[in-house]
Amino acid sequence: MKKTILTLGLISALFSNCKEPNHKPSISEERETIEGLDEQDINNEQHTFENSWVNEITLDNGRKWSANTETTEGVAKMIELIKTNETTSVEDFHLLAKKLNEVKNVVVRECTMKGAPHDNLHIFLHPLIEKIEILSKVSTIADGNKVLSSIKINLEQYYNYFK
Repeated sequence: MKKTILTLGLISALFSNCKEPNHKPSISEERETIEGLDEQDINNEQHTFENSWVNEITLDNGRKWSANTETTEGVAKMIELIKTNETTSVEDFHLLAKKLNEVKNVVVRECTMKGAPHDNLHIFLHPLIEKIEILSKVSTIADGNKVLSSIKINLEQYYNYFK
């Protein structure tokens, strides 16, 4: 009985904090390999690359959700990283993904949002996390450009839902 209560308490604590989902399908589970992605592979990831998350996210009775400062600053930093980092090689995309991931980790770690704003932030963040992971493993410049384009759109959409 004590184990059950302890387990339920731990699960509740995990879900009440703003952290990456405890078990989200990893990219390796969704795709056996990233290497050698071709155009058709990337186009098949509609839920990720077409930003279908916008069909799930909501506004606060027609208004933008209030986000904590660290989240908004993190999104701005990621947009700035994309603008200022050269991406002319596969290695450039991998380096940019590493930098984006570091900022994303700060956003997740510093999140203090609760309730509906928090839930909607995760609708925004989950595909972004997937895209950054995919960017870190692209094997061609063309793939890198497609993923990066989707990341840009994702980040720019933040301002439509959060203030």
